[in-house]
Amino acid sequence: MQGQENIFASLLPLIVLFGIFYFLIIRPQQKQAKEHKAMLEALTKGDKIITNGGLMCEVVKAEEEFIKVKLNDDTIVKVARDFIAKKQEA
Repeated sequence: MQGQENIFASLLPLIVLFGIFYFLIIRPQQKQAKEHKAMLEALTKGDKIITNGGLMCEVVKAEEEFIKVKLNDDTIVKVARDFIAKKQEA
């Protein structure tokens, strides 16, 4: 009996640390990744976005893997969805 109690007592701090680690780090990152994915899927023509490189541009056409964006009046480029940081709110 005492051997089982000692094992439980020695594992308890590890279980508590894992719980703290999960709720402070893993869960918020999963939530943020889910929100970012939903934002990428909801992009439509005319939305203003900011890329990871810091470029502010306007969505021209959302494709499957890439998004065509307008940098200025006559420059349109394709940007991979992975490199879009956030949607700029009005």
